[in-house]
Amino acid sequence: MESGPLISIGLPLSLFIIMVGIGMTLTLRDFHQVTVNPRGMVVGTIAQIMLMPLVALGLAWMLGLAPAIAVGLVIIAACPGGTTSNLFVLLARGNVALSILLTVTASLITILTLPFFTNYALQLHFGSGAEISLPVGKTIVMLVGVVLLPVALGMIVRTRAPALAIRAEKLVSLFGGLVLAVLILGLLYGIRDRIGELAAQAGLAALLLNVGGIVVGIVTSRLAGLSQRESLSVAMELGIKNGTIALMVTLTLLESSEMSIPAAVYGVLMFPIGFLLVSYGRKVVSRVPAAQADVA
Repeated sequence: MESGPLISIGLPLSLFIIMVGIGMTLTLRDFHQVTVNPRGMVVGTIAQIMLMPLVALGLAWMLGLAPAIAVGLVIIAACPGGTTSNLFVLLARGNVALSILLTVTASLITILTLPFFTNYALQLHFGSGAEISLPVGKTIVMLVGVVLLPVALGMIVRTRAPALAIRAEKLVSLFGGLVLAVLILGLLYGIRDRIGELAAQAGLAALLLNVGGIVVGIVTSRLAGLSQRESLSVAMELGIKNGTIALMVTLTLLESSEMSIPAAVYGVLMFPIGFLLVSYGRKVVSRVPAAQADVA
């Protein structure tokens, strides 16, 4: 599944539409709530953009991953939470507003941190003289175009036509899931002759990254004094990643199907694990009233 018109044009366009959907879930009031009590945002954002890539680097070293697989693992770890995480948080009875804002905030900061961690991983695993590198300027421009601008556009739509935004938001979320599914299936078909070998290389790493992210989210949140609902939101944001961004970077900028394998495998594994977290959240949060859960 090498870079072609469908990937180089279709993938960024699809991501643009998905990010418009995220923007449609936001209002200025949401940002005001964060300024009143920013602790959840601070903890969740740092965990997403800093701790997760470090966990991926540690896993790549401990498991002795092949260079391309190791870089791909760092890329998916450095990606923000996806739109699907907001739905999972809702199902788990977590703090949906916090989840949405964490998705947007991390997506915006990723514009700077994703190129940094990607190039660091490339130099670490391929050497400073490697021909493969992520063009920082081009990456920032692309991420601004498919993250910052569409989120702002979505917020404008939400402000001027809230009823339309609510209806469109559901369709965009469905579209995002379909895009990711098609990309994963296409990628797996393109490497079908090596799927067993590559799954063996990336499967355990992707699983450990996913579970590790959820554990990091819950532990750091509780240590910071966040409520159960807030902790669930942070954990879900770390576990449910925006695999579309990872595939865009690996397939369109790095033009490497092999580096895309961790994102594809992660994209498959995060759903069943996410539903397990949903089950856990519904059991834990349902034991106490919502008002108490927010201060537990």
